[in-house]
Amino acid sequence: MKRVVITGAGTINSLGHSVPDTLEAMREGRCGISELEFRDVDRLAIKIGGQVRGFEAEGRFNRQQMSLYDRFTQFTLTAAKEAIDQSGIEFHGELAARSGVVLGTAGGGVSTWDDNYRSVYEDGKNRVHPFVVPKLMNNAAASHVSMEHNLKGPSFTVSTACASSNHAMAQAFQMVRSGAAPAMVTGGSESMLCFGGVKAWEGLRVMSKDACRPFSANRNGMVQGEGAGIFVFEEYDHARARGADILCEVVGFAMSSDASDIVMPSKQGASRAMAGALADAKLNASDVCYINAHGTGTAANDKTECAAVADVFGPHADDLMISSTKSMHGHLIGGTGAVELLACIMALRDGVIAPTISYEEPDPECALDVVPNEAREAKVEVALSNAFAFGGLNAVLALKKLQ
Repeated sequence: MKRVVITGAGTINSLGHSVPDTLEAMREGRCGISELEFRDVDRLAIKIGGQVRGFEAEGRFNRQQMSLYDRFTQFTLTAAKEAIDQSGIEFHGELAARSGVVLGTAGGGVSTWDDNYRSVYEDGKNRVHPFVVPKLMNNAAASHVSMEHNLKGPSFTVSTACASSNHAMAQAFQMVRSGAAPAMVTGGSESMLCFGGVKAWEGLRVMSKDACRPFSANRNGMVQGEGAGIFVFEEYDHARARGADILCEVVGFAMSSDASDIVMPSKQGASRAMAGALADAKLNASDVCYINAHGTGTAANDKTECAAVADVFGPHADDLMISSTKSMHGHLIGGTGAVELLACIMALRDGVIAPTISYEEPDPECALDVVPNEAREAKVEVALSNAFAFGGLNAVLALKKLQ
């Protein structure tokens, strides 16, 4: 089995339009959640979100590209360019032929759906743009990344709700580890912050009207965000041979299904995914220093996740640092695990733990060290990144500081 390392990272989200900007915001405990700005927001009960501000797509893409790129694809291409540029990898010849793209998204082109439903049902138009289907399809972003960067190997999209990015990155990890591909571009993106996207989530009654407060006793729901996180996963020997700057090593992964309820999480399912990731990485529970939690800010998720951590880690759970960066950038649904992986890389590479901001009141059912409100410096050798989705789908990645 090959060793797998991360050699490039890119992002755009409500905290920043690049990895350095995002990590600076995480260190400062800055909140990217604010009042939403788009058409008909006044008709919504939920008016806050982690919206990407100041993104001028017209300055990045030409007119023909704009007709093909939904906002989630625009975010993906922006983050992918940063990741590939940082990595310094060039996809030509045999490397291009064997390398590919695996991305996660839950909604795909939601903005395109929303715009065109309005066009037909509200404005009474009888025709839509001929590229509506290729613009809204979930695999659009993966396809455009492959075309933009000459990636001719396995390329596809994973859609497993809030675990989409972690499942996608796991597929990329397994392909590189098995030798099926020398490098893969992977991660995820989402852009559901439009009238239809938020209105649908309102119906679930899991959304907060004022703030995302993971693990705090007075938490009252999740807050949506948008953006993308993209990475270059590469075979270790290949990366070393070309002199790449290695960010960290991906050492394990596991996934599980609760097989119990479409929306309510299960402690057993989450526990099996975390324990499985440790086993796959050949790590002991005591090796883990930091967990980037799923931590949505809903009553059910947070207490279930804390119970699962206590179940897997036993007494060591009290020594772990656990934080939810959703408190800062919101829940990017299918793209969330990819942006959150940046916090794990920061912990491993820089020794900085991103905080859980907006934490106000201790909850006896979440009695762990959730790194409240302020970032912390700590030596971290091993980190886990949790993602637990509607449908009872769990995906956990294990990462390690390069030795």
